[in-house]
Amino acid sequence: MNLNLNKIPVIDLFAGPGGLGEGFASLKQDDGSNAFQSVVSIERDNSAHQTLHLRHFLRAFPDGKFPDEYYKYLSGKISKQSLYDKFPKQKIHADESALKISLGDENADIVHRIIKEKINGSKAWALVGGPPCQAYSLVGRSRMKHDPEFSNDKRHFLYKEYLNIIADHAPPVFVMENVKGLLSSKVGDEFVIDMILSDLKAPKQALNQNGTDLEYKLYGLAGDSFHGIVENPREFIVKAEEYGVPQARHRMFIFGVRSDFDIQPMRLKPKPKLTMQEAIGDLPILRSGLSKNVDTHENWSKAIKELCEVDFIFVDEEENKSNLFKANMKAAYSELRTKDAGRLNSTYPSRSKSNSVFFSLIHDPKLTVLTGHESRSHMQSDVQRYFFASVFAQTFNRTPKLKDFPSFLLPSHKNVNAGRAGKMFSDRFRVQLDSKPATTITSHISKDGHYFIHYDPKQSRSLTVREAARIQTFPDNYKFEGNRTSQYHQVGNAVPVYLAKQISEVVFDLLSRIKY
Repeated sequence: MNLNLNKIPVIDLFAGPGGLGEGFASLKQDDGSNAFQSVVSIERDNSAHQTLHLRHFLRAFPDGKFPDEYYKYLSGKISKQSLYDKFPKQKIHADESALKISLGDENADIVHRIIKEKINGSKAWALVGGPPCQAYSLVGRSRMKHDPEFSNDKRHFLYKEYLNIIADHAPPVFVMENVKGLLSSKVGDEFVIDMILSDLKAPKQALNQNGTDLEYKLYGLAGDSFHGIVENPREFIVKAEEYGVPQARHRMFIFGVRSDFDIQPMRLKPKPKLTMQEAIGDLPILRSGLSKNVDTHENWSKAIKELCEVDFIFVDEEENKSNLFKANMKAAYSELRTKDAGRLNSTYPSRSKSNSVFFSLIHDPKLTVLTGHESRSHMQSDVQRYFFASVFAQTFNRTPKLKDFPSFLLPSHKNVNAGRAGKMFSDRFRVQLDSKPATTITSHISKDGHYFIHYDPKQSRSLTVREAARIQTFPDNYKFEGNRTSQYHQVGNAVPVYLAKQISEVVFDLLSRIKY
């Protein structure tokens, strides 16, 4: 018989701040009720767990209507503890569903018991998430390639914690997310992706467990493969910008369906591309702060004025844009020097006239404040580089390479000459162009802003946490806990919410077609 699909349980592993779970939680059925319920989300990082816990608290309120006290918390009028004290039932729900646990042998029995309890005999449920990706990412491997212990790094094998849960609980469907770098990562002479795919197809066999009849068919959600059946691992890659996410984020999504169900998932449907301007253009203007100097608007604008007095000349055989560059630079300076935008502006913008799916996803009419929209401080030299880079992008419609910078603006770094020659790190200062989707938001945004320079020269800064969250399509009412560095890290590691919602539609459709 067909299953009643009211609130399908979702188990979310390695949940981070909850981007994947938020996408599933946002999907509604035709009658307006939630299609899924995040019955348990597991995350080990403390700050990310606090973010996750708060969101699970809010999901306990009916129909997604958050209490007025939550908005008071966002405004700083009450503490989080006061919020929790006001709604003890919802607090208990969050305590029981958002768990701070490190997945591994020492907690395996506990996790097994919790999942079994939360599924509660349901035949239709979904397992989502993915192991930490440092060891698989291209950046991670470049940093660790000289480490003799790299091939023994346990992070290569964290997917087996995911595999154990598949083997123990046999979900009808799972979605495993990871970085594109997984395609080229090796342990010894064997590609990690080949090892993982083989194991996911037959999890009990891979773990040498009894009962080898549990098998899965693996599908891609994008690409041109027949009925989604993957012949090349690259077909697992989903390019987020092709599905309405304002970012060129390319990640692997392995969609597994238990083999005893003779059914195939539908494919993601492409959406119009969304630009940086469309995603963050309505947010309040800010200036960057100054570090190692007295942080005043006067000193900040003075640093930029120094650049406006330089006679920049660019050689362009087709069209000399030196004069346009100078005009753009002076126009930006003329506007920024007259008014201090400040480093913090929590004024929530009125809803854009756009009726796009994006704004319907992120906008909350009850919001009065904007959290996480505060600029970072930068050294004077970086402020100048950011100003130069953003004016350059405005003029030439591309982010500058190191070879485009005048010598006096170059950092004193050992790889600068190699970068100017185009051999490595040539785009050390990367402007996010207003007319295109952003480049991939990564956890590296927590380190510095060099790869995430705002397109507006009048602001001469890196992206704020809220802007990064917008690019990751988190709702504006999504509060990230922890210090700013941790918030950046959480956002950078998350799955874009809007993409997750589209994936949840695929999962819901498939589970609705299964006859149990």
